[in-house]
Order: sequence, then C-alpha cells, then structure tokens
Amino acid sequence: MAIRLGDIAPDFEAQTTEGTIRFHEWLGNSWGILFSHPKDFTPVCTTELGEVARLKAEFARRNTKVLALSVDSVDDHRRWSGDIEETQGCRPDYPLIADPERKISQLYDMIHPNASDTLTVRAVYIIGPDKKIKLTLTYPASTGRNFAEILRVLDSLQLTASHSVATPVNWKDGDDVIVVPSLSDEQARQKFPKGFRTVKPYLRITPQPNK
Repeated sequence: MAIRLGDIAPDFEAQTTEGTIRFHEWLGNSWGILFSHPKDFTPVCTTELGEVARLKAEFARRNTKVLALSVDSVDDHRRWSGDIEETQGCRPDYPLIADPERKISQLYDMIHPNASDTLTVRAVYIIGPDKKIKLTLTYPASTGRNFAEILRVLDSLQLTASHSVATPVNWKDGDDVIVVPSLSDEQARQKFPKGFRTVKPYLRITPQPNK
C-alpha cells in the first residue's frame, strides 16, 4: 500500500515504550511525525533518536508529537534507550513502537524489498491535525536524516496551513514567502497588510505574515 500526500494516515494500535497507543487518538489535535528505523542497536539510528530527544522543545513549540518505529521489541527498545542516553546525552522521551510482526511497517509501506525484505527504510511521515499525510520522505538505511530540514518543512507546512502562502527555494523561518496563485491581487491586499511585490503575475512576494 503506497502512502500518498493527502491520504488519511492509517490508524493503528501499537505496543510502545510508553504503553499501548491508538495512533489517531494519541495524536489528538496535534501535528505528528512518525519515523522508522531499520533496527535497534545500530549506529546511525542511535544518533538520530538522540537528536530527536534533544529537539523535544522545538517539536513542542510547533504543537507536534513524535514517535519512532523499529521492528524490534519493546524490551529491546528500552535497553537501547540506555545506550542512546550514554552515547548521545539524551534518552528518548517519546514513544518507540515495537513492530516485530511488521504490521505497521507494511501498513505504511516502510519495507522496500529491493533494499531489504525484513528491515524498514528510514521513512518520515508528517501528519496534520486533520490526520492527513502532509509529507513523506524516504532515506536509505545508511544515511542519517537531517532533522533541521524536517523542522524547516514542518514550519513551512504549518505556515501554509494558517496563511495563503507558499515558501520558496531554500526558505527558512523569517524569510519572505510567496502569495499563492489562487488569491487575486485584491484578496492578497486584504490578507497581507504589509503588502506584496509582484515579480510576475504568478510570483508575488510578501513578508512572512506571522512575523
């Protein structure tokens, strides 16, 4: 089953390091990030899980809950968390899903047989409060994720959800943004009191509206 942008994120019940969760219920009215790891006690994953723990305040500021998945057991996750704390200086303080039967991995298309028929790839899903998929990213097992980029995309998605703007190439929080083409000039003047600059009829630049 391929997961596409705009799809409702499949709901599931899972055993985690923080007990049993029902995904949609756990998410509530928050944004969510679900990310998978090939296997416990592996080097790249260890660095990633430590980084996500370090970024807890950044995710909280964005009303975003995070949870990780690996095909290993809850007991393995808990033992591994000790290694993560020892080597990365932060212990995971978010749920780690146990998926030994690969049910959730299959549900979210996290196993790519031509890469490995048993381990999950490094998948990332950003889910909105409406439970719809807003972003998918897939990394190979050997490449650690750039969580600064994931936060940047999250900022962009939340800005678009709240205002009628898109973000240009290499945008970062605080930069100018683009007025979406669906707004007329008159509508844009009403919506963006700081004004906008017309480069082309389809390319109108305005200061970030929530700054």
